Amino acid sequence: MIDLVQIKQKIQQTFSPVSLDIVDESHQHAGHSGAIPGQITHLRINICSELFSDINTIKQHRLVNQCLQEEFEQGLHALSLKTYTVKQWTGLNNG
Repeated sequence: MIDLVQIKQKIQQTFSPVSLDIVDESHQHAGHSGAIPGQITHLRINICSELFSDINTIKQHRLVNQCLQEEFEQGLHALSLKTYTVKQWTGLNNG
């Protein structure tokens, strides 16, 4: 079964994020494709990491998807991602 604490730990270990926000949106998808009652199937993740510097958004998203491959195999159906470099994050939060 998918565990948010384990997901957070895995992402923190892999990306050492400056900022990380994980929201379970599974309840918003009840009755839709991929939704499994009582399980985490849909997540929204906002993450800022120095590791995203000098790589494009598609590659950033692929890295996060690869990190969570085990969760996808366990029933995670959808992942809404917002990835930021430190420069982007600083601009958003100081501008």
